[in-house]
Amino acid sequence: ADAGAVAEGALLGAYSFDTYKEEGRDAKGRGGKAPLADAVLLGGKPRDKAFKAAIERATALAEELNRARDLINTPPNDLNPASFAAVAQDAAKAHGLKIQVLDEKALAKGGYGGILGVGAGSAAGPRLVKLSYTSSKAKKHLALVGKGITYDSGGISLKPAGHNETMKCDMAGAAAVFAAVVTAARLGLEVNVTGWLALAENMPSGSATRPGDVLRMFSGKTVEVLNTDAEGRLVLADALWAASQEKPDAIVDVATLTGAMVLALGNRTFGIMANDDAFRSAIHEAAEEVGEEAWPMPLPEHLRKGMDSPTADIANMGERMGGGLVAGLFLREFIGEGITWAHLDIAGPAFNEQGPFGYTPKGGTGSAVRTLVRLAELAAAG
Repeated sequence: ADAGAVAEGALLGAYSFDTYKEEGRDAKGRGGKAPLADAVLLGGKPRDKAFKAAIERATALAEELNRARDLINTPPNDLNPASFAAVAQDAAKAHGLKIQVLDEKALAKGGYGGILGVGAGSAAGPRLVKLSYTSSKAKKHLALVGKGITYDSGGISLKPAGHNETMKCDMAGAAAVFAAVVTAARLGLEVNVTGWLALAENMPSGSATRPGDVLRMFSGKTVEVLNTDAEGRLVLADALWAASQEKPDAIVDVATLTGAMVLALGNRTFGIMANDDAFRSAIHEAAEEVGEEAWPMPLPEHLRKGMDSPTADIANMGERMGGGLVAGLFLREFIGEGITWAHLDIAGPAFNEQGPFGYTPKGGTGSAVRTLVRLAELAAAG
């Protein structure tokens, strides 16, 4: 375990994103020079299986977490829903994963009104990616759902200046889910893990969703859009309902969802909400075990009334106070009956706008990847 921690820390701490810098490009113009050529760990016996396994786990985890960081740091003119889906397709081919990509036509045919509504204003159409890892020895099925807004302008409810420069990071939840599924495959975990990447670009235009519009979601419920900058919950709602149809043992969604959570917990801690107290506690313990800062948050029932709409089944906004909890209550509406679910709001720690600290770089951090992988390991262990 100690050897794994050293390897993991070295690989994560040595990360840098140089793809778009001249010194980071190779002779063929490709970016991403390796900042760390080798890490030599002394003290382990050559045939020590536990030592070797710890190193292999740390390497797979760190490599995929760093790939998530790369995705988060990639500028939105290069990373859009289609190109993100293409990255997932390449990974699926490389690691023997099953993948399904729904484009605009398939989403329209399927009735995914939330994802389509958010992506309606962009020239880059939305996608819903289903990435599946299956094990012949699996006894449990874990579904992971990630918010993947490749750029969030706020839509018609436009973000003010000073609040949109880093909004390429609004797909960090989908990046975390993607990394966790691939890591589970590389580790050969004895659990089935399905990742749902809800991908869209939220832009204003003549075709964009307007405040006051009503969307019919994949679940059949209608949502009155009061604010187009509360878009993450709309794409997640469709993906959560899709994940629910497979009746997994548990669903965990990950999203840079609300500024309210950053105000509540700061920029290094993510919030955990759930419809099951024991599951929420298990996630908190898993996060602590892998070194991620997290905190359990409630879902107060009285806040649900604030989302009542005279026009639709529910509105996408509620009371301003407790906005992060309101968002969690909205998502809960789209969880299938009897399914254990948790929501991780990683809006604070997903993107580090300050300087690097510890093994956390400036920019995309890969928040929640290690927690998700640990949850998959625990599910595999029964």
